[in-house]
Amino acid sequence: MQLNLHRLWIFMQVVEHHGFSAAAQKLYMSQPSVSNQVRKLEQSLRVPLIDRSGARTRPTAEGEVLAAYGKRVFLLADEAVAAVQQVSGLDSGRLLVGGSTTIGTYLLPPLLARYRELHPAIDCDVFVGNNEAVVERLLAGDIGIAVVAGTPTASQLVSETVLGERLVLIAGPRHPLASAGAAAGAAARPAVRPAVSPDELADCRFLLREPGSQTRELQEQVLDDWELRQVSRGDVWGPEALKQCVAAGLGVTLISEHAVVDDVCAGSLVVVPVTEPPRSRPVNLVSRRDRLLSPAERAFVDLLRTTDQWPRELPPASV
Repeated sequence: MQLNLHRLWIFMQVVEHHGFSAAAQKLYMSQPSVSNQVRKLEQSLRVPLIDRSGARTRPTAEGEVLAAYGKRVFLLADEAVAAVQQVSGLDSGRLLVGGSTTIGTYLLPPLLARYRELHPAIDCDVFVGNNEAVVERLLAGDIGIAVVAGTPTASQLVSETVLGERLVLIAGPRHPLASAGAAAGAAARPAVRPAVSPDELADCRFLLREPGSQTRELQEQVLDDWELRQVSRGDVWGPEALKQCVAAGLGVTLISEHAVVDDVCAGSLVVVPVTEPPRSRPVNLVSRRDRLLSPAERAFVDLLRTTDQWPRELPPASV
């Protein structure tokens, strides 16, 4: 009995996308063609792989076993490509790096620009999502390496702390916590703002990142540390939307210092010093334990390890 890898790949897409229609769109095939290929795979193995009885397509017990082995098969294929690429080194290739939302938005773009200067023959792509999405892609083998805030706990992954960052409390320029001179921009800001105590924040409305974000976990931890567990809260998806909501006066938030550099300089956001500042959090390089890194990925890792700070920092006068 031989396993047709093309049909196995189609079956894997049906499982991953929870249906024949979604898989067909992903594969640029018609739905009948996808169904036919999966049916032929079932016939060759003499077992049902997809449970078609319910409203939602899902693998049978046999299908779950095959899907688990399928992931290993295609992960091994990626490793084979990486091994072949080692022969040609960095003369050609592609680099795909994953990044949690804040890291992928504010750290990876300038870092990848430096990488391209060093290795112009390598095409660079980046996947950005919250920590859950990035870890899921890593475990599935869709991404070889990622840079995330915090430390993933999955046993299949290995993490290395490469940088650190801290959250800062920010408010809009018209918020009572902002000083009178903040709205006029960077030049008008006082050199030192008076720090507020956590008790003074009890009446504030805190806007928090979406569940699944590592920033959200840290925001909640800081509120616990400040004994503000009962404070008014709201959810906002993504750092850019979060900043816009704060600038509009809908509340305050805790956000990475590097996400607000331009906004603080422009005067649209104000950093509010706190007598008990949030603790720094680690920024980790993450990869699968069982995956061989390509030359392009190893070169990126080398560059990241030589980066002792993020490319941009808050102006000293704003804190």
